[in-house]
Amino acid sequence: METIAFRMQLDPGKRDEYERRHREIWPELASALREAGVKNYRIFLDEATHHLFAVLDRRDDHTMDALPELPIMRKWWDYMADIMQTDAHNVPLQQPLVQVFHLP
Repeated sequence: METIAFRMQLDPGKRDEYERRHREIWPELASALREAGVKNYRIFLDEATHHLFAVLDRRDDHTMDALPELPIMRKWWDYMADIMQTDAHNVPLQQPLVQVFHLP
């Protein structure tokens, strides 16, 4: 199992909508993430900067690299594009985070 983290950017004033959409995450999307080997996926918000910090665990044999090809993933990104920073294809802009400390 590997833990990864990355940062995304929420648009100002969109916290409530972001949380609502994630409370109502589509079952097909949750299943696709789990099938790709994703577990224990958490997203935190820095309210001062609107940065979203995502942390997840993934199996060693994960298939996360294939997620962008799934229609349900593309549909979710299109759905989220109006409340967060994305590229021209509505993929959320992500900055990988480097682990610098771990207390097991």
